[in-house]
Amino acid sequence: MKILAVLNARAGSLLGRDGNEIRALVEKSLAKDGAEVSVKLASGKDIVREIQKGAKSDCDVLVVGGGDGSVNCAASQLAGSKKTLGVLPLGTMNLLARDLQMPNRLEDALDALSRARPRDIDLARLNGRVFHTISGLGFFSQMARAREEVRGLPSKIVQVTTAAWRAFARAEHFSVRIDIDGNKRDIETYALLVTVNRFSGDAWRRTALDGGMLECHFATDKTALKRFKAGADLVTGGWRKNPGIESFTASRVRVERRRRIWAATDGELSREHMPLEYVIAPKALRVLVPEENA
Repeated sequence: MKILAVLNARAGSLLGRDGNEIRALVEKSLAKDGAEVSVKLASGKDIVREIQKGAKSDCDVLVVGGGDGSVNCAASQLAGSKKTLGVLPLGTMNLLARDLQMPNRLEDALDALSRARPRDIDLARLNGRVFHTISGLGFFSQMARAREEVRGLPSKIVQVTTAAWRAFARAEHFSVRIDIDGNKRDIETYALLVTVNRFSGDAWRRTALDGGMLECHFATDKTALKRFKAGADLVTGGWRKNPGIESFTASRVRVERRRRIWAATDGELSREHMPLEYVIAPKALRVLVPEENA
């Protein structure tokens, strides 16, 4: 078996560590049962290039160490292929890695990955482009923007709280027509989110990654107090019990609007042409899941 690991050299958990030490650690951890392991440390746009090269190479497993954006890039390259994706959580949110229950510490994550089993999970597509976890409009796109602004703050909790407050202050209501599996509805909202499978109310975790569904959530409250409460619930996980936030499951979601809109998809911000077409892609990606969670 051939394993290629592409790691973000500027990830927080790697800063200050010697590159040769990191390569040796990854090779030693993953080179089990005769596996041939190669390691690439890259940064900036080179990460994307190395992931794209890895997807076209003869490797059997492509391990990506970075944030949700890097994992998104790998998922889009490997979707529908016979290659397997391994995820090392070296980013800020690490949504997919968290749902796979990968440990946060690099050494522990490598140990879990060395004993992991392949499993097929769902992806989704936004206007044909793959994403693995979430795509959001309004409040959520402002969150992605604000998160970039607060990267220098001392801890993840402070970063997320500050970003949420800034996003709440900036998010404005917008009108869209939403089509959920053929059921059309005109809504005015300040936060709309489409997720790959259902999230629980506990810290935005998915208990199933192969449920074959999308879930669409939107918030409709207009008063500042209710919007603040909804924003707090979105951040803390209490949103399932908030009457101002509606949720629907579907296999297809279409969002119509006259003007283009900003969307945050797996943490990456982009200006999207309308309409937005969200479609589930069942079991489109093979990933490594820690043995105890498989």
